[in-house]
Amino acid sequence: MVDKITSWKYAEDFVDESDAMLRARARAEELGIECITAATGAHLALVVSALGAKAIVEAGTGSGLSGLWLLAGNKQAVLATIDTEGEHLNAARSSFKDGKIASTRTRVIHGRAAEVMSNMADAAYDLVFLDADRETLEEQIREASRLLRPGGIIAIAHALWRDRVPDPAIRDETTNIYRDAMRFFVNNDDFITTLSPIGDGLLLASKHTL
Repeated sequence: MVDKITSWKYAEDFVDESDAMLRARARAEELGIECITAATGAHLALVVSALGAKAIVEAGTGSGLSGLWLLAGNKQAVLATIDTEGEHLNAARSSFKDGKIASTRTRVIHGRAAEVMSNMADAAYDLVFLDADRETLEEQIREASRLLRPGGIIAIAHALWRDRVPDPAIRDETTNIYRDAMRFFVNNDDFITTLSPIGDGLLLASKHTL
């Protein structure tokens, strides 16, 4: 039988990152920010491209690496990205500048994701990417569901949480938060859901069209 770990690593190394993305990753390391993997970023870019997504929300800006991947999927996309840390937002601005992203294509917002999202318009966004504080993930999902247009997609990073989610014997709070998120979508007839093992796990949920 083929070694699944070897296949996983091959998939992770399948795509290369641009110079701007590599600099964003270096900034993240300096700040102690955990980034998505290149394979996860490529999946997000593909989803954006396939959707033709033009209006994107990101909860958890980090150093701007995931934002660069999201914006790479559609040259007309506009990203509203939210983070509680001013230092992260400054790093992201530098990353967007490195990536030659026009200032009109990004809204860099300081605040807690669920609170900021609660002030955004209903059914106005094509994709919402959640990679912010886990303690409010349930609230973020609720707000993201409201923000999505029919056919839009919610993407959640770290959905397998250190490979702990599949093990029923592990029941710590963070692991259970991600399990609850999966149950929400799997048991919700309003969404079509899939789970990918790339990176630390990527959950994708598409809102049914009317």
